[in-house]
Amino acid sequence: MEVEGLDGHRDGSRTVGEVAELVGVTVRTLHHYDEIGLLRPSGRTHAGYRLYDPADLLRLQQILVYRGLGFPLDEIVVLLDDPAADEAAHLRRQHRLLTERIARLQDMAAAVELALEAQRMDIDLTPEERFAVFGDFDPDEYAEEVEQRWGSTDAYRESARRTASYTKADWQRMKDEGAAVVAGLVAAMDAGEPVDVTVAMDLAEEHRQQISRWFFDCPPQMHVGLGEMYVADPRFTATYEAARTGLATYLRDAIAANAARAGGPRG
Repeated sequence: MEVEGLDGHRDGSRTVGEVAELVGVTVRTLHHYDEIGLLRPSGRTHAGYRLYDPADLLRLQQILVYRGLGFPLDEIVVLLDDPAADEAAHLRRQHRLLTERIARLQDMAAAVELALEAQRMDIDLTPEERFAVFGDFDPDEYAEEVEQRWGSTDAYRESARRTASYTKADWQRMKDEGAAVVAGLVAAMDAGEPVDVTVAMDLAEEHRQQISRWFFDCPPQMHVGLGEMYVADPRFTATYEAARTGLATYLRDAIAANAARAGGPRG
């Protein structure tokens, strides 16, 4: 299909910029999808600009739903190119997965409501309630893992000393900072950013700085060890995989690249 000009396409096609604005993704993301064969535009203008027809937009909608559900791009390619799966099959699968996610989010919302109520009443959260808010992440267990891996009781004692004095506001601030890094890593993965480029390494560095700021001094070589633990230990892996499939491995590799940038080991 070849259509001349960039505006007023008679067949309903849209340029890459128009599609990016319509669905809220970047032009770079659409270019990446084209390069890996996930979403190839059906046509080009005489000048060589990408043009997306309604069928392309339908495929993009399916891609975005699967991405929102945490599927990696290579799996989405396989799913969408499966000749045995029609649009109805995709919708049924997505409905089931979304229903399961809604149930999990409702449980999380109930836990957050408990935390808010406790804050309004100026009640200290119990350890059980704190786990309900922060999930599987336990600073004390985190420090114990560090002690076991490196045999360093200094890190464990320092983490215990710091966290013992944290208020609810401190925990919330720490959680928000961590969530921002995770969101940045997910966005980098979605954009196809390699782990050894500045954006991914800078996020890994912020992750390291947060550990040093909130728990114990975490030099690059220790951070590399933590990155390996995120992949090797199912408890840590699950925490990151809940945000994005493959995120634990992506973070580990970005940590290694960042350590190499700083002159440390890559693991």
